Amino acid sequence: MKQSKNKIIPILWVLCAVLFCGSCGQEENLKQSSTGDPRVKWRLASSYPHSLDTIFGAAKVLSARVESLSGGQFTIRVYPAGELVPGLEVMDAVQQGTVPIGHTASYYYIGKHPALVFDTSVPFGLTAREQTAWMYKGGGIEALKPIFAQFGILALPGGNTGAQMGGWFRKEIHSMQDIVGLKMRIPGLGGKIMDRLGANVQVLSGGDIYPALDRGAIDATEWVGPHDDVKLGFHQVAKNYYYPGWWEPGPQLSFMINQVAWDKLPAKYQSILEVASKEAHLQMLVDYDTKNPKALKELKSTEINIAAFPTDFLKQAEVETKKFLAEQSAQNSDFKKVLESWIRFKESSNEWQKLSEYHYRKYLFDD
Repeated sequence: MKQSKNKIIPILWVLCAVLFCGSCGQEENLKQSSTGDPRVKWRLASSYPHSLDTIFGAAKVLSARVESLSGGQFTIRVYPAGELVPGLEVMDAVQQGTVPIGHTASYYYIGKHPALVFDTSVPFGLTAREQTAWMYKGGGIEALKPIFAQFGILALPGGNTGAQMGGWFRKEIHSMQDIVGLKMRIPGLGGKIMDRLGANVQVLSGGDIYPALDRGAIDATEWVGPHDDVKLGFHQVAKNYYYPGWWEPGPQLSFMINQVAWDKLPAKYQSILEVASKEAHLQMLVDYDTKNPKALKELKSTEINIAAFPTDFLKQAEVETKKFLAEQSAQNSDFKKVLESWIRFKESSNEWQKLSEYHYRKYLFDD
């Protein structure tokens, strides 16, 4: 029996609508594979420009491993800073569900909660190895989980740069007095401490730093270390390169995942994400440890001044850091709980590191 033309048209409209909507959602299960695994497509917003191959590259490592382990059924497309959201708004985008996952540094967002600093790095705190050990085996992930839950986020370690340099300065730093009034790009708790020491602190994403330093909008900046710093060209506009980066002795990056998006994933895909994030975490550190020595050699061939920060500056910075931690602990019970976990691990680790790593390295470097 023939259907009338008027009946066929509404059916076609319904079919078109179903097909269109099925292709819209970035987290929708689009089709089933032969094994029954759903097809999932995510977008990842990074805080870093594509040109910074190592720090941006961790997200690419995650993406490639997720796709491989899922047989191509779970894919994550990585977007550099500014393409989906500005580099310093990645956590907001994940929290709001604009993207299901982001790659960023939690200390960019301590205005949301001061305890987020522990997820990245605390001045005069843990080294990269210690930070990783605290996170995975020392209770760090568990201590921070309730903090992230307040924003509807689950976080996984997503890389570490290792101890950083102290940054690039237009003028030499001879004492504490040279810090007063200095316009410096420095985020996180390090920025809070520099502010207490009299600096004029600014927070800029990676791609915005060079133009600001070049035109004199800032007098100094910190970033990571030789490999990235050469790529960003800081040595072309500032000639004084200081160490150590006391505010970031072992800074960790994180993959922030929207909790709702995470809960929708099959358990298999959740496990794949956890495995892939561990690989990306390790890959970033070994890449920096391999690339930084080569870049440092290149920098030493240029007309720059590589120098240590004055001792009085370091000591006063440490004093202010301890004051800040004590103040926040007294004011914020969540902060206090994370700090207690962090201190327990740090004190235990220090006892071992003094006997092992410290004396071995001291012997080598003092020779």
